[in-house]
Amino acid sequence: MMNYTSINDIENINSWIKEARKIKENPLRNKELGQHKTLGLLFFNSSLRTRLSTQKAALNLGMDPIVMNVSGDAWGIEFGDGTVMNGNTAEHIKEAAAVVSQYCDVIAVRAFPSLTDKEKDESEQILNSFVKFASVPIVSMESATGHPLQGLTDAITIAENSNRKKPKVVLSWAPHIKALPHAVGNSFVQAMQKMDVEFVIANPEGYNLNPEITKDTPIYHNQSAALKDADFVYTKNWSSYEDYGKILEVDNNWTITKEKIGNAKFMHCLPVRRNVVVEDAVLDSENSLVIEQANNRTFAAQLVLKKILENLN
Repeated sequence: MMNYTSINDIENINSWIKEARKIKENPLRNKELGQHKTLGLLFFNSSLRTRLSTQKAALNLGMDPIVMNVSGDAWGIEFGDGTVMNGNTAEHIKEAAAVVSQYCDVIAVRAFPSLTDKEKDESEQILNSFVKFASVPIVSMESATGHPLQGLTDAITIAENSNRKKPKVVLSWAPHIKALPHAVGNSFVQAMQKMDVEFVIANPEGYNLNPEITKDTPIYHNQSAALKDADFVYTKNWSSYEDYGKILEVDNNWTITKEKIGNAKFMHCLPVRRNVVVEDAVLDSENSLVIEQANNRTFAAQLVLKKILENLN
């Protein structure tokens, strides 16, 4: 594997899950694999789990991680081609990516969408510019349209906690006070489409995800109907895709409650706004998997880095 920028980079998700669970049993098993290798983590946006778990994964493999908050600590980077750089940007991605490639053996990038320009966001300008101009492998730590490390994490978590051969998994939209990206939802959809699960999506009208991603996955606009007999309920907010980046007027009754999900396992990528997205009774229950999910972020990242390092060595 050269790059990991999408869930679709995974050919066989079941074999990946099996390997990740082996890594979890002994995280230091491949401690020598990354010796004398450097991982550069470039953050254009804030992070907690992604930053720490990816650093931990690198350390477990013997790598040396370097972290930079690009937006605050670096020169403003220009991504346009043929741009006359007489504005706020001082360095072009062509030079920046080439220079970072000299310092790092693998580069991981995190960059959010604008949620104002659908075409530009879907072009994945920042992520794809690093893929184009860097001379080392690139890992997405979340981009404008995807969060493949989170999607892999979620697949691992469901596999570990499933008591049925083909569990029912529901991705349910929930309210939020801010307009949020589609990245986590997109990657979760793509991960579930690769697994042997009964998968449905629940969201209000006007909040359908990109149909090119959801494809033939059933979409319910009635949350109760979607949640019936669910084994796993993954909850996430996202802004409108049709009316791009907008928060439409919607009933706050989409908040997840214990009454709604019954004995289903609850999942969320975190951070989560309590009693807006989901009530305390769900998050604090024994059926909440959110902390276990966060722990699995390390092993998902470690698996991705392991596969890249094996290709480099």
